Amino acid sequence: MAEVPHRNRLLAAVLLAAGILAAPAAHAADPIKLGVLEDQSGDFALATIGKVHGIQLAAKEINASGGIAGRPIQLVIYDTQSDNTRYQQFMRRVLQRDKVDVVFAGFSSASREAYRPIVDQLNGLAFYNNQYEGGVCDSHVIVTGAVPEQQFSTLIPWMMQKFGKNVYTIAADYNFGQISAEWVRNIVKQQGGHMVGEEFIPLGVSQFSQTIQNIQKAHPDILMTLLVGTAQASYYGQAHAAGLQVPMGSSVNVGQGYEHKRFPPPTLANMYVTTNYIEEVDTPASKAFLGRWHAMFPHEPYVNQEAENSYAALYLYKQMVERAHGSTKRDDLRAVIAKGDVCLDAPEGRMCIDPKSQHTSHTIYLAKVNADHSISFPKVWPDIKPYWLGDNGCDLTKSDPHTQYTPSSPPPKG
Repeated sequence: MAEVPHRNRLLAAVLLAAGILAAPAAHAADPIKLGVLEDQSGDFALATIGKVHGIQLAAKEINASGGIAGRPIQLVIYDTQSDNTRYQQFMRRVLQRDKVDVVFAGFSSASREAYRPIVDQLNGLAFYNNQYEGGVCDSHVIVTGAVPEQQFSTLIPWMMQKFGKNVYTIAADYNFGQISAEWVRNIVKQQGGHMVGEEFIPLGVSQFSQTIQNIQKAHPDILMTLLVGTAQASYYGQAHAAGLQVPMGSSVNVGQGYEHKRFPPPTLANMYVTTNYIEEVDTPASKAFLGRWHAMFPHEPYVNQEAENSYAALYLYKQMVERAHGSTKRDDLRAVIAKGDVCLDAPEGRMCIDPKSQHTSHTIYLAKVNADHSISFPKVWPDIKPYWLGDNGCDLTKSDPHTQYTPSSPPPKG
């Protein structure tokens, strides 16, 4: 570089002292590094590729408009391959070697619980952008997915009033399915209903003849299906072939694995799902979002709730960092969250982070799968807050237990 003449250097110094010329910000252009640990292969990949794409779309938009506090976003992406050991391995890598500022990670609750102790240990910050069974009270985790008090407390009373009070649950046999089934059990009892059956299916199981026979013998009015992954999705084709026509309720199907698009109609007819977003949501904000999405990813098979959660999460993070005057330190971001007004007009509608639990409020859509597998929305519940943790004693503005609670083991009050 040519030497700057003394006269010009002197002029620059005068202008700088007068505040007319900005000081060169040596670190202003350093990227904000975002770790992305999501399943791009393995049993859950069908539902999670969209999460990566949602992050990439948001990053592209934000970078095109100047980045976060003037800093570009740099994505550090690893394929966790639906393998919990890889979640642990890559979480250590992104926090210790790659030195990321924040991590967006995980589909299954088992994966979240595999990496969460590492995030706590290394004082990281992770966004879990997934629908799940609820209960995580941990200042190192921000949850943008829907939780049971948003999905089951709306869905189950509505279905029981419409179809009857005898309920059968089939659920994936790990913490998501087990805790979700506990929520179903409790709400059915509160509503004066009866559990006429409950089964837990190991992940990877794809044969359901005995389960179908058990359901037929129990004669339920409602079947709650909490199945996860491509193998367990085999249930729906087998149940339809067996002539099982019980109205189904779910918090995961359609909104995650878009089974209504993958299976021939009327396989999923008369299924009712509570979700905070699916691509059939017919609002101007949703249509604009899908237009931008398909311009970048024209071959996306479906934009599910996790894809929208991940997209919105990056905009929430942007707001937090900018309101923290550009800081990415966890304590500074939590001080912003504690104000109670970190909100976003997302494609689904308004989302706000609850300071007590660090979970988000949602618009909840009741999506009905019709006989031709089109979607209609018999009911929409706006602004459903994630109230259960806060009402039961979790308050991250006062303490940090790093714990997942359940309906049978709630947070201690007081």
